Amino acid sequence: MDRSEFKHLRKKLDKTQKQLAQLLGISLKAVHSYEQGWRAVPSAVERQLFFLVSRLNSNGGRKPCWEENNCSPERRSGCPASEFKSGDLCWFTNGSICHGRVQDSWEDKMKLCRSCELFISQTSA
Repeated sequence: MDRSEFKHLRKKLDKTQKQLAQLLGISLKAVHSYEQGWRAVPSAVERQLFFLVSRLNSNGGRKPCWEENNCSPERRSGCPASEFKSGDLCWFTNGSICHGRVQDSWEDKMKLCRSCELFISQTSA
């Protein structure tokens, strides 16, 4: 996540820098640093920010990810998104099985998620 995306999502949440810092449990200085590009946005902060934005957008009656992707019962049984019934938050759940495998890191997972219709529908402007 770059500084402009961080700032865009803060504005989408309609929060001041101070309010966002309080909401995320981070310092105001950290928010300033992320928006100025002085510090990289940690993956935990990125996840929380996307989660908050996703809650602004209704699921709109969408099917869970495993139905949209036609996952087999075997794949579903090993996937935490299915186990915890979080089919609309599969992108938020580490260890979810996307495109047939668990991604090696949060960065790898987000590369894949950013092209997923479910993620885009929940987190885009």
